[in-house]
Amino acid sequence: MATEPKPLTAHSTIGTWLDHPQGGPLIRGLLAQSGFDENVLGPVKGLPLQQLVTMSQGQLPQSVVDDLVLQANGGVAPTEDAGASGEWQERVTPGRFEGRTVIVTGAASGIGRATASRIAREGGRVIAVDISKERLDEFAAAGDGDVVAVAGDITKQEDIDRIVAEAGSQIDALANVAGINDDFSPAHETSDAIWDRVIAINLTGGFKLTRAVLPAMIEAGRGAIVNVSSEAGLRGNASGNAYTVSKHGVIGLTRSAAFMYGPHGIRVNAVAPGGVATGIPMPSVNESGMARLSPFHSSIPTVATAEQLAASITFLLSDDGVNINGAVLTSDGGWSVQ
Repeated sequence: MATEPKPLTAHSTIGTWLDHPQGGPLIRGLLAQSGFDENVLGPVKGLPLQQLVTMSQGQLPQSVVDDLVLQANGGVAPTEDAGASGEWQERVTPGRFEGRTVIVTGAASGIGRATASRIAREGGRVIAVDISKERLDEFAAAGDGDVVAVAGDITKQEDIDRIVAEAGSQIDALANVAGINDDFSPAHETSDAIWDRVIAINLTGGFKLTRAVLPAMIEAGRGAIVNVSSEAGLRGNASGNAYTVSKHGVIGLTRSAAFMYGPHGIRVNAVAPGGVATGIPMPSVNESGMARLSPFHSSIPTVATAEQLAASITFLLSDDGVNINGAVLTSDGGWSVQ
């Protein structure tokens, strides 16, 4: 006897929806309206359907997902626990950052926001830094906890000084998350504008903020810094020239600082994500670079959510990461072993 498929919810994975007799046609029909087929969803099949709302950056409203759930279930919205379909759930550890002040860059969206939110919900005081004041203020007003919004550009020393001043004399941890992508260009086609901007934000900004917080950490005799690198910091076939160089540089910065400041009780580690469903803006893509990279991108495991990356980052920032210094944590779904 055939087994009746389980009811579909927003927490069911995209792969489950595609395999479902009612859900599959609905998803394919939605894609067809935008001129796509299901192959575009290959890297995200392991994510819940709900994640498409975040990934679309406003192009797919919540109402569309809610309507899909109703259509797939004969007009009735089933009740289901978020973890019933096997979906990973964030589990907050109350008090893990109690009494700690943590600076998080790129905090208005994506991995930075997920990291800042989790630290605040775990009792920390978060200095949330981003260049977008509007999105930063929206996050600070969300009520996750003690969040101090500081709009600023980490490539400018005056803004670095202001961030540190807002933090005060006690700075327990720093998460250098802010970053941008490049245009996938190879070296002979990389413009000065792309190179200068990517290196400035992804590498130099993190260095300047690290340099600025170290005196307080040295004086306290403790501290934790986590730098966000990338799979592009470990291999040459993940992105373009500028981004790859910047993320390799982040690992060099991490290892040097870990060696230099370990004796002061300061731990410095890096996280190397693979694909992440953050909707990070992409400049116009270089055709020759994309042609070279595409075959390798097809082997990327399913992408992670920002909250999953935040779990890796906050682990290393917290005391749970004790005895870990100078490590590069490949939070990439196994891409690095391929």
